[in-house]
Amino acid sequence: ITSIICLNLPSFSGGMNPWGIPSIRRMRDRDLTPSYVDDGLLEIVGFRDDLLGLLQLGPSRQGTRIAQAHRIRFEFHKGAWDHTFMKMDGESWKQPLPVDDDTIVIEISHHGQINVLATHDCVSRSVFDPPFPIVFSDEDDSSEEDFLEVEVRRKFGAAPTFRIPDSVDISHLS
Repeated sequence: ITSIICLNLPSFSGGMNPWGIPSIRRMRDRDLTPSYVDDGLLEIVGFRDDLLGLLQLGPSRQGTRIAQAHRIRFEFHKGAWDHTFMKMDGESWKQPLPVDDDTIVIEISHHGQINVLATHDCVSRSVFDPPFPIVFSDEDDSSEEDFLEVEVRRKFGAAPTFRIPDSVDISHLS
């Protein structure tokens, strides 16, 4: 793996979904959950190639699901390179790496929560308001197609409480 993406919502770089939609079986086997914007989890995804190349391949590109976690910690030690490239919220920077026995630590976690605005016809949902009930059991009679349909309709979750109130006129905003 040469590139790692840490996601807190299921959309990256204009609609790419690197986490993808795991099959029901894979979700059970690896103890994964669907990706929601407000579930407090980071999706850690690895790629074997350069991120720039991924962006050129389009939104259907999916990586290797490494983990879901509340936080992740990267430790950089002295090596052959003196820097690495990083990006957060669309902003890139060149991160210097240790040149001696020091360690550089970067930890990513959820700090808080912000409101997300959505239009009245938005199909986005939060973890607390899924569009359809999803129940997993040993005698699972739902098909993967049903689950995929639910995931496709969900988009990347804004909770109904984040909707613009009816009293607010948004016609002048564009």
